[in-house]
Amino acid sequence: MADVYISKKKKKKTVVKKSSTPIVRAKKVVSKKRKSSVSKHKLPGHSYNPFSAYIYYPDRVKFINRDPKEKVILLLRKHPITNLSWVVLTFLMVIAPAFISIFDFFELLPMGYQIVFILIWYLIAIAFAFEEFLKWFFHVNIITDERIIEVDFVNLFYREITDANIDQIQDVTVEVGGGIRTMFHFGDLVIQTAAEIPKINFDAIPNPDKVARILRELRIEEEVEKLEGRVR
Repeated sequence: MADVYISKKKKKKTVVKKSSTPIVRAKKVVSKKRKSSVSKHKLPGHSYNPFSAYIYYPDRVKFINRDPKEKVILLLRKHPITNLSWVVLTFLMVIAPAFISIFDFFELLPMGYQIVFILIWYLIAIAFAFEEFLKWFFHVNIITDERIIEVDFVNLFYREITDANIDQIQDVTVEVGGGIRTMFHFGDLVIQTAAEIPKINFDAIPNPDKVARILRELRIEEEVEKLEGRVR
């Protein structure tokens, strides 16, 4: 009977050992899934509006020569308040025909000419506003896990694209000057690089301090990947 009792104890020990390892592995798998879900799902405190000027982990961002494994971390535009000048000018252009009757020469024109003139004026105002909006919307700065990209949208027929790898970044300078920039938390980011173009500017972007911190973290991560031999 004593031998039977001892053999039962041994069986219990082996069962405990076998059941303990899968639990630890399961926890590791769950933690990895949680980490991946945090990076893919929307994070609190960030805007995912496609018209936003600061988009953290944006969806459906495509650009030329993007690597399939490259992850877009930040999509930046100029702060919306920088559009105030052309918005005000467009508003003045829209209401201007209401005051044009004070000029005598306009009253001397036939009614048909007056209508054509007003229509042409409104078309010019709409074209001006549309072009200024496109300049703001498509002039973007992109930060991925591998490089930084500046897309300078000049007009519908011309744009300039400048990029540099993360490991080519030498210095990042934040420039915030003036009461309006301080109040609305936007400024310039000057990035010195060892690439063909030595300087890349992110002009009037929101939260430049946060962007500079993200770039520093990416540089550190890139250095760690080089030491571990995990560079793509």
